[in-house]
Amino acid sequence: MAKKWIAEALGTLILVLFGCGAAVLMGAQIGMLGIALAFGLAIVSAAYGLGAISGAHLNPAVSLGMVTAGRMSLGDFAGYAVAQIVGAIAGAFVLLLIASGKADYSLATNGLGQNGFGSGYLGEYSVFAALVFETVMTFLFVTVILGSTETGAPAGFAGLAIGLTLAAIHLVGINVTGVSVNPARSIGPALFVGGKAVAQLWVFIAAPLAGGALAGLVYRAGLTRA
Repeated sequence: MAKKWIAEALGTLILVLFGCGAAVLMGAQIGMLGIALAFGLAIVSAAYGLGAISGAHLNPAVSLGMVTAGRMSLGDFAGYAVAQIVGAIAGAFVLLLIASGKADYSLATNGLGQNGFGSGYLGEYSVFAALVFETVMTFLFVTVILGSTETGAPAGFAGLAIGLTLAAIHLVGINVTGVSVNPARSIGPALFVGGKAVAQLWVFIAAPLAGGALAGLVYRAGLTRA
């Protein structure tokens, strides 16, 4: 299991460093489309590079969906979730070290690609909109993951399908919440930014976990399974 935990931590580091890094270091140059592609490509990279070791969940909501789908134990879920959170924190820390090398960078002003909602955050969407978006999009994301990784799915294409789905979700929702669909991805940056990012973190833990768990239950019931 230690090898799997290392793969999950490293893969989640890649996701946070590439995705949030694109927002913080290159956001002005590449815009929301570029950020969306960075998150999607990060998943593709980790899936093909580390998926053979751990399955490259990189996300507690995905791992919980695997539990409710009957494809993972609660004990394994706990180990995966801890590894994913550790990897996300490490990725956010590396990003902070890099960003701090720019003369006019300010953690309070520029942030670390943290998620949020409400007054002062991107489109200023309500907490209700944030909850709906994160729950529904995580449900759809985990549904794609479960379907693309089941026996009988086209071999070798799961990583691409998952990465493209995450990119599409970002294209729809960066302006709403910055897109979490992943508690670990949200926890990492928020711990360093503090304040409002931490206060709003409950949304980005509860909603993705609910969406992921529901996707697993629907899959287990045979409604989204071949």
